[in-house]
Amino acid sequence: MDDTIVAISTPPGHGGIGIIRLSGNGTGGTGGAIAIADTLFVLGSISSKAGKDSNTVAKTVSSLPSHTVTYGHIVDGQDVLDEVLLTLMRAPNSYTRQDVVEINCHGGLIPMRRVLDAVLRCGARLANPGEFTLRAFLNGRIDLAQAEAVCDVITARTQESAAVAMQQLSGGLSQRLTDISERLTEVCAHVEAYIDFPEEDIELSTHQEILEQVHDLRDELTELSGTYDRGRLLREGLSVAIAGRPNVGKSSLLNALVQRDRAIVTASPGTTRDTIEEYINVEGIPVRIIDTAGIRPAPEDPAECEGVDRSIRAIEVADLVLVMLDGTEDVLSDEDISVIGMVTAKMVIAIVNKADKPILLSAQLVRDAFERANLPAIPLITLSAKTGQGINELKQAIFNLTMKSGIDSREGVLITNLRHKTAIDNTIAALIQAIHCLRNATPIEITALELRNALNHIGEITGIVTPNDILNKIFSNFCIGK
Repeated sequence: MDDTIVAISTPPGHGGIGIIRLSGNGTGGTGGAIAIADTLFVLGSISSKAGKDSNTVAKTVSSLPSHTVTYGHIVDGQDVLDEVLLTLMRAPNSYTRQDVVEINCHGGLIPMRRVLDAVLRCGARLANPGEFTLRAFLNGRIDLAQAEAVCDVITARTQESAAVAMQQLSGGLSQRLTDISERLTEVCAHVEAYIDFPEEDIELSTHQEILEQVHDLRDELTELSGTYDRGRLLREGLSVAIAGRPNVGKSSLLNALVQRDRAIVTASPGTTRDTIEEYINVEGIPVRIIDTAGIRPAPEDPAECEGVDRSIRAIEVADLVLVMLDGTEDVLSDEDISVIGMVTAKMVIAIVNKADKPILLSAQLVRDAFERANLPAIPLITLSAKTGQGINELKQAIFNLTMKSGIDSREGVLITNLRHKTAIDNTIAALIQAIHCLRNATPIEITALELRNALNHIGEITGIVTPNDILNKIFSNFCIGK
């Protein structure tokens, strides 16, 4: 926390602007962000050969007001490194609640690298992944749930997933949990006061009143925990594998879904030898579509054999499997039946393809095959991957199957993070134990202990109670410079 840290905060590559961010107050024997900027930054115009010593402008970065953008140059001795805009944000009104300086350079790799190296020579050190946000959390600007939401905003793939992340970044989840925590604290404090000062004749609420309060808290947390499956889909997306025997149109379906020629399509079976992945947006859900190699038993070609193995692995890890069948054939082949047998433990949509031609495969025959595999009443979509007929119906079926409670289920506070769900479930378990203690006349000290455990588990979400190893794990997933 005493070091001044620096990182390139924009993605690598060529661009109009590249941002180098510094944060640090200059305590602990190191120069702060403002002091380092004073060393390197020259305000206003400067000759490319002049260097800082010959510049007549006396004004320094340390004399600038906070939250201003100033034109100038970064110089290192007599070398002018780049023409820049410098943004100054003084503590505590900054992202990290430390002095923050952002240098807007030209976006090429070389100018940014030259400026970064100069900053490092002045005493800053390279920031670790997520260290700017870690400082924002440790300095009390945001809580841990909000810090995690920063990463979610950056990685969001749809407007809806970004909206959920922004709600958490704005404190929606934190406020909900704070309200629950305050009510639980009142119950806990009342019980502990009775234990600590029995001689003061403090009135202890009846067991029934306490039971009702704890029941209400448990039910509210259970409802919140139940939003995780929907929230996870919006945050992480849905993994959908297209499975089937060779030449039923899997690659054509991928191309139709992404609306471009992403996969090679030929009339020859076995063209696809490896899995191909693309993201699409299905009513706000980021969906990762995986085109797999055609599955058939004992392929002789080693490359095709490896492709089949990868297809099977993709099916195993997918959230949803689209089983494609050739609608121009009036029977299901042994290969079709084999594919159906691989998805018995998965969420499945059956697809009868090639609707642009006469359909000979009966829907009842398809349903009977899936029922024999213990997959009754699955959605059945008839479409043409070639013409796009039925694609919208398929997208709607994907949405309906994964967001069973409909669009309204995305409203309100959602749990999107497994760590948060685990902490909430642990809180619920502790409250259930407290209820058990109250119902069975267990010593009141045990009830107080369970209530305190519940309170601690809630604190793990917002960071009131958080081991260092959890912090390291969370922030290691951030990009450097954020």
